[in-house]
Amino acid sequence: MGNAAAISSASEPSPSVFLGVERSLTGRLWCPRPWDAHAIQALQRSHGLPEIAARILAGRGVRAQSAGSFLSPTLRELFPDPSGFIDMDKAVDAVEDAIQRRRKTAVFADYDVDGGTSAALLVRYFRARGHCLQVYVPDRSKEGYGPSAAAFAHLQAQGVELVITVDCGAAAHGPLEAAAAIGLDVVVFDHHLMSGPPPPALAVVNPNRPDCPSGQGALTAAGVVFVALAGLNRNARRKGLAGSNHLPDPMAWLDLAALGTVCDVAPLTGFNRAIVTQGLKVLGKGANVGLAALARIAGREGSAKVYDLGFVLGPRLNAGGRIGDSSLATRLLASEDASEVEALAIQLDQLNTERRSIEQIILAEAIAQAEGIGAQRNAIVVAAPHWHPGVIGVVAGRLKERLLKPVIVIGGGGEHEAAKGSGRSVPGVNLGRAVAAAAREGVLLAGGGHAMAAGLSIEWAKLEQFRDYLAGETAAECAASVQEARTLWVDAVASVGALDFALLAAIEAIGPYGAGHSEPLLALTDVRVAFSQRMKGEHVRATLQDAGGRKVRAIAFRCADSPMGQALLARTGSHSALVRISRNSYRGLDEVQAEIVDLA
Repeated sequence: MGNAAAISSASEPSPSVFLGVERSLTGRLWCPRPWDAHAIQALQRSHGLPEIAARILAGRGVRAQSAGSFLSPTLRELFPDPSGFIDMDKAVDAVEDAIQRRRKTAVFADYDVDGGTSAALLVRYFRARGHCLQVYVPDRSKEGYGPSAAAFAHLQAQGVELVITVDCGAAAHGPLEAAAAIGLDVVVFDHHLMSGPPPPALAVVNPNRPDCPSGQGALTAAGVVFVALAGLNRNARRKGLAGSNHLPDPMAWLDLAALGTVCDVAPLTGFNRAIVTQGLKVLGKGANVGLAALARIAGREGSAKVYDLGFVLGPRLNAGGRIGDSSLATRLLASEDASEVEALAIQLDQLNTERRSIEQIILAEAIAQAEGIGAQRNAIVVAAPHWHPGVIGVVAGRLKERLLKPVIVIGGGGEHEAAKGSGRSVPGVNLGRAVAAAAREGVLLAGGGHAMAAGLSIEWAKLEQFRDYLAGETAAECAASVQEARTLWVDAVASVGALDFALLAAIEAIGPYGAGHSEPLLALTDVRVAFSQRMKGEHVRATLQDAGGRKVRAIAFRCADSPMGQALLARTGSHSALVRISRNSYRGLDEVQAEIVDLA
């Protein structure tokens, strides 16, 4: 590439602290990726990669022999054997039996994107097989998370004979025991952590079930359901069942599996990487009229990037479950009616705008409360009865990014009503396990999740007890993860002049990026702020200039009142900056833009 020389190379081992930055303006430690010159050269020779792309891959542990499948992941190569999941064959038999015998069946889905995409996959599959699948999504504020005995009884009273739970159910022992007692058949497709034997059901398919040998614990529920659809087709063909000569192709719905994967922040490695890479191609075709309508209303028509899944479509789909009708997302994702999805998309977009307003108010109060608690806590729990339970998860994520610690935000409830909590964690702290342990000890009414996120219900009287319990339960993990949480890994040093479309193309070619494969961070050294402006939403727009006078437009998000934002607005002195680069096409522009992640 033309500016390859502008990217620094490293033939010697890098120091443990990059550019001497032990505490940046955001409180971060800068560390270099472990560059290996031989690995970089091998990647360049074997795959014809530009030096910067080879450097990024080598720094993330990708070697020449595995780079092919990493760069071009295929479902054919990485698709797991459905029968490798414990209970999958039982689940497939039960679902196929319901289709063949036309048993009235309902899907019970969680109200987030992973639950919505999982349910929509099943609805579309059943429809293609000529069978109707009823959808039940619990009301977040009235019913809480997961199955309940009351919901199962309600479904049975409507004539439902089989319930398929998605993104929930694996730890719902009480409700599933109640279902068994009334003779209601249940199949579970889930991915949340389990600490013991499964609840009673026809099948409990969960790669994070302790006795599951699949090795696919990183899958979301949407990924598990996608595998199940492949299992259903294989089973029907092997047995020569009615309709097996014209089965639906789940590949047409791979965009739904990719959406669930990205929005549940699953690592983009292995099979997940293939799901998202190939799913983005399906998304780009615009065949799902619901997703196309939502993208159009959001101003992203025709775009098919991880950003669209995680930051455009995902928040809007989640808005229904957070502050509106929990079933809106599933209805939009499963529908093939253009007029219906248009109305649903408009409603979800409006709810998302409302959600952002509520979130900003709660976040400000949560930040003040967290600062009052002090830095001595290794895990932060903030709470207020008037905080909307539907928004606390988003607030927990924002607060976690700010504090670099596990955060749980609790809201709702009252004197005689349980409060709801939602948590987000940092690498190295398994928050779902800690919350599940608190529930087993009786500190919580219920709780669970996975390593990076958790949900719970709690009596307000036990708030302080929970704070103390969580601090003790996560103490060892937090101590080990403090450094990791505040570390930013630098992929390469670049000059301002190197930030061009050739470099952007090289970086984009080794995407998609997400959890487990984050966007590369490039270091710009000795740059000055030639221009800066505070923007709506607490963003800062800036122009960075190097000693040779070369400039690049830049933006820093949600930082105007932080030390980094104030330094940008002051326009004094020189800095080192860590940036991500992207294409900026706003208002007719077409240029490479730098997103400022940190400053020192």
